[in-house]
Amino acid sequence: MEGNRRGATGSDKDFTFVSSVVKYLLFFFNFIFWVISLVMVAVGVYARTVKHAEATLASLSVDPAVMLMVVGVLMFLITFCGCVGSLRENICLLQTFCISLVVIFIIQLAAGVLGFIFSNKARQKVTEVINDAVVHYRDDVDLQNLIDFGQEEFGCCGAATYLDWSNNIYFDCNQSNPSRERCSVPFSCCIRSRNESVVNTMCGQGMQEREFGEAGKKIHTNGCIDVLVDFIHSNMFILGGIALGLAIPELVGMFLSQLLINQIKDQIELQQYNLKHSSDPWS
Repeated sequence: MEGNRRGATGSDKDFTFVSSVVKYLLFFFNFIFWVISLVMVAVGVYARTVKHAEATLASLSVDPAVMLMVVGVLMFLITFCGCVGSLRENICLLQTFCISLVVIFIIQLAAGVLGFIFSNKARQKVTEVINDAVVHYRDDVDLQNLIDFGQEEFGCCGAATYLDWSNNIYFDCNQSNPSRERCSVPFSCCIRSRNESVVNTMCGQGMQEREFGEAGKKIHTNGCIDVLVDFIHSNMFILGGIALGLAIPELVGMFLSQLLINQIKDQIELQQYNLKHSSDPWS
């Protein structure tokens, strides 16, 4: 180090330990996620104000629109520290950025471990969410489309069974229910043939009044919870790859920020050394 410092003062006054490649690579890395955070906040605000998501999803423990805005704001603040810290070579901002990434990484890791350990409780929570979605099926077109897509994609109906649709006021099988859809299920529960070009939206009419075996000839009678759990178990490697893909940018950000911090510290030491020995005739 001392030899480098002497060489820098004697032959190259423009020498710096701070790599411009690391500096601007970290800046562009943060800038990309900074833009993504703005998009997340905009989508969250749109869903909250225009789509009135709080009315539709009031039964859920966490409003997705609010969660999207909170994550977007946190992501904005963290990436802002990374952007400004890298451009200004500010150790305080870079350390804030690096520590934030470490905390987020630890939280994600802990959430994954706890989710694996308390898988039964996680299953109960998923069950509550799906049951609430069934209840509010007709309250919002976006929620309705999401449920229809899930039931068609996974070939399932309801939460635990197709009879769960009685929890919805429109499909409730109670004799006092005046709805035309009484004892029915959504068309997305129906078993469609490959040659069917036009969707029969009335195919689920009265299916809750039929026996399990008879209904199974027309609709999917198995619930979406078991299908979803089986899907997760059969795609653990893919899901693990996705989790790893989410963790890689955080690890890259931690590595680049720590590398730049060390370079800035070395540069500060070099400047202090040069300042201290600028009048030293033996330097």
